[in-house]
Amino acid sequence: MYQSFDDPSGPQIAREHLPLLRAKLAEANLDGVLIPHEDEYQNEYVPAAYDRLAWASGFTGSAGGAVVLHDRAVLITDGRYRLQASAQTPEDLIEVRITSQGAIPQAMADVVREDGRALRIGYDPKLFSPDALGAVRAGMGKAAELIATDPNPIDAAWGKLRPPIPLAPVLPQPQEFTGEASLDKRQRLAEALSAAGCDAALLTAPASIAWLFNVRGGDVARTPLPLGTAFLHGDGKADVFLAPEKVSDALRTWLGNGVALRTEAELPNALHELKGRTVRLDPASASAWFFEALESAGARLSPGPDPCALPRACKNSTELDGTRAAHRRDGAALTRFLHWLEQEAQTGQMDEIMACTQLEAFRKEDSRLRDLSFDSISGAGPNGAIIHYRVNRATNRLLEPGSLFLIDSGGQYLDGTTDVTRTIAIGAPSTAMRRAYTLVLKGHIALAKVRFPPGTGGRALDALARAPLWEAGFDYDHGTGHGVGSYLGVHEGPQRIAKHASDTPLEAGMILSNEPGYYLPGGFGIRIENLQVVTPALIPAGGERPMLGFETLTLAPLDPRLIDADLLNVAERDWLNAYHARVAAEIGPLIPAPARQWLLGVCASL
Repeated sequence: MYQSFDDPSGPQIAREHLPLLRAKLAEANLDGVLIPHEDEYQNEYVPAAYDRLAWASGFTGSAGGAVVLHDRAVLITDGRYRLQASAQTPEDLIEVRITSQGAIPQAMADVVREDGRALRIGYDPKLFSPDALGAVRAGMGKAAELIATDPNPIDAAWGKLRPPIPLAPVLPQPQEFTGEASLDKRQRLAEALSAAGCDAALLTAPASIAWLFNVRGGDVARTPLPLGTAFLHGDGKADVFLAPEKVSDALRTWLGNGVALRTEAELPNALHELKGRTVRLDPASASAWFFEALESAGARLSPGPDPCALPRACKNSTELDGTRAAHRRDGAALTRFLHWLEQEAQTGQMDEIMACTQLEAFRKEDSRLRDLSFDSISGAGPNGAIIHYRVNRATNRLLEPGSLFLIDSGGQYLDGTTDVTRTIAIGAPSTAMRRAYTLVLKGHIALAKVRFPPGTGGRALDALARAPLWEAGFDYDHGTGHGVGSYLGVHEGPQRIAKHASDTPLEAGMILSNEPGYYLPGGFGIRIENLQVVTPALIPAGGERPMLGFETLTLAPLDPRLIDADLLNVAERDWLNAYHARVAAEIGPLIPAPARQWLLGVCASL
């Protein structure tokens, strides 16, 4: 369960692997290859066996892509990984470009077009969604010929050193946590598919498989996903394609007679069973290979959103009760850690790994914990300014007096998924630190307090969290809020709060993060993150329209030493005092007396 602190990446990776890859490109008569971060299942976090971008470049971030030509290579990622990408790749071999996450396919096309020659560029159709592939094609125009590769040249170069394909068992997720039987979900979705004129849906997203069939797996680190594929038919019956090693008699019994368990090896031929039928397939999350295979099989394609995505995002009352309980227990673990940090870390002898390991130990005392929800971001001083920093033995820093320490972490519990960031002063913080922290806090409070009408998308709310920073001439290079699953992905769509987010309306039951930040390269990083759930809002008498708002789920204190109360207005102070009073009331009884006494002090009203 604990994360490793070995450094699996670095500039030496590209030095060793790029020559091997280029040799395979020459054998295949290719001038270059496109390497997306995503795997065959379009996962954000990918198993080691599918992390082709990391193998080729050394870059281990969760978003990006690369173009490798015979004489140059370009890595493309977004602003979260600006510092990490440069640190993990050799400057003389790989150029790093920063773009917005949604523009990565276009940036790939730009790299190829810059070469000015008609190139043969390989790509693996199983790794690109039609949306992403379409953006690449449109951007390239006639500057290159795209060649589908089989096998993938990276896999050929990787050879016997490639890690094993994950084969974790698929386990039932009891209805006491899901709140709805799989049969009821399938029938509900099948009715919606029929109403949309579809005979079936091809489900390729592992989170959809997990949610629809009330199962969980272990194929993806930190996320309980089973890698597989499914057909959902118009009568509510289904076919699920899994590796045989993942299937047990208990799973067969759990799924019942309405679900046919089949092997992944059967899938290519099974697509022909959909001949003549209208099939829903998501062009944003399924691979281009599936679209091509279904067309060849004679199916009629009905491109559209994954039918599981929106129902999965809108948590039912059982899921919400579970996640509230998980957040209370997680908040108790985090509060114990913050108290421990106050006792142990102010001398300058504590380091990032020691702190990270201790927080994991507090969480592990919970019997419902199954894993971390991601590798903890434990950043001291300038490491805190690396937005998705991952501590290892080579980069490990002491928590030095006069610095800030940022810890972003979470747990995967049977009843909920958590994700929380706290920034802590080590010793006396500077005036600049307190000002920046309070500006971030003002943005966080604005997003926590907002009321908005139904139909509002996350893009409309993003500026609320940035406004105090913008006014001071600051900003941050990541989204303000991502969706979160129920013992599923710590990043879940379709809901987001970001400058470039989709306009998917926020609906009751959706869980999102609220995490504005400020990052001073070479200095410090600040982020304040709570999870919150969309709920109907209570409106004072005289309101004319129904409104939605947020209920805060995360319960852990903020560091009062970093708050400049003079920068807060009355409403902001009232929110902060009420939040801290709630933290003290709900978390206090769950922690030992010394930590409880400390908590009462840090939660005192401003």
